[in-house]
Amino acid sequence: MGAVKVDTLTKAIQTSMGDRKLEYDEAERIAEHVMNFFGYSNRIIDNILEPEDRDLFYMMEDSGILTTDREETTLHDGREWRIHYWTFHADKIKGLLENQMPGSGLDEANVYDEIFDDHMYSEMFQRKETPDDPDMQEPEIEL
Repeated sequence: MGAVKVDTLTKAIQTSMGDRKLEYDEAERIAEHVMNFFGYSNRIIDNILEPEDRDLFYMMEDSGILTTDREETTLHDGREWRIHYWTFHADKIKGLLENQMPGSGLDEANVYDEIFDDHMYSEMFQRKETPDDPDMQEPEIEL
C-alpha cells in the first residue's frame, strides 16, 4: 500500500477500536499525531516518545498498525545496550479497512435462532410431563 493519508489512518483507527466508538475528530487527531512522528519513515526510535505518546503507541500496537522492535549492541566497555524502535505497518491499515467489523451479518435479535434448531428447542423447553417419568415425580421425604 503506498503512502498513507491522514484520512485513511483515521478510518483505520476508528475501525480498530472495536466496541469503543471513537469520534472521527478524535481519531483524526490521533492519526495526525502518529504520522508527525514517522514522517516519511516507517521506523522511529522509542527514546523520542513521552509517556503519553508511548501509551498511544501501545494502543496502536494492539490493532497491529504499530509494532515494537529492539536491537542489542555491545558498547566499547563491554556492556550491552538495547535500542527500542516502533515500526509503522501501512499494509495492516488496508486490512483493517477491508475487514471492518461493524456487522457480522446476523441480526442481534436472532442470534439464538441460529444456534438452536427447532427440534432441539422443542426437546429442551417443551418436554411433556408424564406421571411415570421418575424425573418428574416428587421426592419422598421421610419424617
